Amino acid sequence: MSFKNSKAERSTITRDTVDLEKGTNNIYESIVMLSKRANQINVDLKEELTQKLQEFASSTDNLEEIFENREQIEISRFYERLPKPTAMAIDEFENDELSKRALEE
Repeated sequence: MSFKNSKAERSTITRDTVDLEKGTNNIYESIVMLSKRANQINVDLKEELTQKLQEFASSTDNLEEIFENREQIEISRFYERLPKPTAMAIDEFENDELSKRALEE
């Protein structure tokens, strides 16, 4: 999934718990699925952001370069404007884009 094109809400909205338990018939199982997916999304976003910001890293930074690096600031602002990973996970769940795997005992 492309995080940049996510249609998830960018602000907090109230959700109906009945809608969240439709996919699994268990609200707690749904919440566990959503939290695991949100963690996956968060790790992916963090890795992507870190890779992009490392392009600007240099061993001889001076104070002027740190405050005047506009490209780095724009990249950071873009990632700040993205929806939160939990909102992306809920959006995927509501659109039936998540599947659950049962652990074998």
